[in-house]
Amino acid sequence: MKIILAWLFIAVCLVAGGRAAQADCGNVSIAEMSWASAAIAANFDSFILKNGYGCNIRTVAGDTVPTFASMDQKGEPDIAPELWTASVRTQLEAAVKSGRLIQASEILSDGAIEGWWIPKFIADANPDIRSVQDALKRPDLFPAPKNAAKGAVHNCPPGWSCRISTANLFRALNGEKAGFELIDSESPQSLDDSIGAAFDAKVGWLGYYWAPTAILGKYDMTRLSMGVSHDKAEWLACTSIEGCARPQLNAYPVSQAFTVVTKAFADRAGPELAYLRSRTWDNNTINDILAWQDENRESSENAALYFLRNYPELWTRWMPADVAEKVKAAL
Repeated sequence: MKIILAWLFIAVCLVAGGRAAQADCGNVSIAEMSWASAAIAANFDSFILKNGYGCNIRTVAGDTVPTFASMDQKGEPDIAPELWTASVRTQLEAAVKSGRLIQASEILSDGAIEGWWIPKFIADANPDIRSVQDALKRPDLFPAPKNAAKGAVHNCPPGWSCRISTANLFRALNGEKAGFELIDSESPQSLDDSIGAAFDAKVGWLGYYWAPTAILGKYDMTRLSMGVSHDKAEWLACTSIEGCARPQLNAYPVSQAFTVVTKAFADRAGPELAYLRSRTWDNNTINDILAWQDENRESSENAALYFLRNYPELWTRWMPADVAEKVKAAL
């Protein structure tokens, strides 16, 4: 009888302990940033932490600089799933070193990729085109919209920093001498539309774009080599400066995005932090999700659900099997 009672006591303690561990997650606030990939990440983490780990989730609107400042100074919100580090790099390093903030996974394993792109069908048909220099030898493959006798390099819309850097690189490459025009986009939509029109007409397109984005999930594009490595000093001194007198050829930088959490959250969230340290995806994956969202005009919440329902072989690797089963049951 004593043995039976002892086992019953142990069983009760284990159940209570499991419930306590789940309750320890408690209230969790997650920053939902203003751009699509980060908004999907926030909803993705919200669903998993709520249904898999029993957290009480609250999402708050965010953006890189104000969210970082609030986490660093006030300890709120608990989690920024996709924090771009370029504009807060020095401050973030100091906060991590002091222990105020914890850097979890690099959520975008490829980073944010910028560059000059061409349609993959053009790259496949012309295997000798692998760099921007190669492309500029063939203006006939990339006709300008209003002057087919010239090639076109499509640039960013007004107000975007890439409009300046791409214009400087066009000059560094002697684009005009090569028979090309630099086509400044009137808006983000017109830049996207120019790619869509090229694919519809099965003609070449050459210009600036970046990942992760819905467009690169919808259209199969190939990024060209700039033929050189990124020179940060040159970029800051000239490539990114409007009206730079003598721009030199340079490669675009690769930006990084990390999941960042507060110390208070990290101290109480063992299993949840382990998940956030493991969760990461590449640009091809999130590009596909963004393309689905764009084509179906869906919310970030529904895009996250689409992600969960269609990529279980990916996300189930980031958590214990019993947690994954709870998430699946909630879908």
